[in-house]
Amino acid sequence: MTRTVAILGPGAVGGTFAVRLSEAHHRTICVGTPEIVGLMALSGITLDSNGSKPINVRPVLVERLVEPVSLLVVTVKAPHLADALERVEPESVENAVVLPLLNGLEHLEPIRARLGRRVAAASLSQFEAYRVGRMQIVQGTPSGLVTMASDDLSDQELERAADILRAAGMQVAIEDDEKRVLWRKAARAAVVSSATALTRRTIGELRTDPEWRPRMEQALDEACAVATADGVKMMSSAQWTRIVEMDPHLTTSAARDVIAGKRHELDAIAGSVVRAGKRLGVPCPVLARLAAEADAL
Repeated sequence: MTRTVAILGPGAVGGTFAVRLSEAHHRTICVGTPEIVGLMALSGITLDSNGSKPINVRPVLVERLVEPVSLLVVTVKAPHLADALERVEPESVENAVVLPLLNGLEHLEPIRARLGRRVAAASLSQFEAYRVGRMQIVQGTPSGLVTMASDDLSDQELERAADILRAAGMQVAIEDDEKRVLWRKAARAAVVSSATALTRRTIGELRTDPEWRPRMEQALDEACAVATADGVKMMSSAQWTRIVEMDPHLTTSAARDVIAGKRHELDAIAGSVVRAGKRLGVPCPVLARLAAEADAL
């Protein structure tokens, strides 16, 4: 069944989703700034994935979303969220699932304030994509895992959104705890994003470095302690295992943004965990220093 799906922020992640959803025969609308819409109008979006033949699609392009959609995928980065939300009329998502794939802990409240209570907490993992041209994207992983939970929406509504994403080749898991969905990635991302941005080194280099490995482990211990105090019991050993299992050549989008001189989202990622620690009375000095150094880049 064809659905109308909108992508708010068609960068590397959003552009990949737009291509996959278009290939799955969904009507796909990309909502972006005049600059992005202009670029996409010229050449569409080209996706190169795992050495396969590049795919070019031309989705519907708008600077403001006004028509009703079944699913709105929010893929802007935190510094651009407030401006991007103004590009969506709340009436367009009255019967939709709003799925924000942002990092950190603090984005659900402003999204709900603007778009109402049709929102699912979500995280995207096992996924890497980056732009190599204006609208040319390389997807470095064969798929991605979207995990979602919602205090707003029924299981049936989440399943309908999941079916749309599965038809586009995504793996989807539905859970029942918004906090757990966010924390499971946020605790790890706070450490990894900061460390890769500060050092401009890969995950593999950092986890074997005699100086950086213990620093990362200490920061991860603190992040997991904050999560546990927030009601999400988290073992740092399990999170470190996830880091060890990552591709050694992997970096992070935050590190790529720092290297490119772009606005980064390190405060939204690591800073949100540090602020949660202050709110909950959990000291995290190693992580706080790491976050401060990274945010100053």
